[in-house]
Amino acid sequence: MDRESLRPTALAPPAPPPETDLAGLYREHRVGLVRLAVLLVGDLETAEDVVQDVFARLHGRRRPPDLTLAYLRTCVLNGSRSVLRRRAVMLRRTQRVTDLADSAETAVLLGESRRQVLLALARLPRRQREALVLRYYLDLADSEIALVMGVGQSTVRSTTARALARLLRELGEDA
Repeated sequence: MDRESLRPTALAPPAPPPETDLAGLYREHRVGLVRLAVLLVGDLETAEDVVQDVFARLHGRRRPPDLTLAYLRTCVLNGSRSVLRRRAVMLRRTQRVTDLADSAETAVLLGESRRQVLLALARLPRRQREALVLRYYLDLADSEIALVMGVGQSTVRSTTARALARLLRELGEDA
């Protein structure tokens, strides 16, 4: 035996999992995706369910080889749309109008102006609300918003402009 064969070999630390690893994406982006869904569906519990469903579906089936944050955002957006459609069907069938009332603790924690903005945002049409949330909450560029929403960049710009104008009218502010 020579000296080289007797020398202990240093074990290299295991390579960190690639960023496309589903568990890594979940750990890194869950909170941001839940926040996105909250702004779209209006409540934390449903938003958490939407995000959890997205990751559960991706875990159970073949996923795209280039699993990205944009793809996850699109999945959350689509899941939120489904939730909102189911709510609309339920409301049409029951013919009941319920007032969305916050708890006393939530009302105290949220400033009055923030609450007014969130209520005005909730009254916007779905596509306009999505465009504003993606632009001003996630700070995405027109090209990224177009990719997530599945529309053209010019549609993103016009939808955002109409949404801002309507939001300002709702809030009673001058442009």
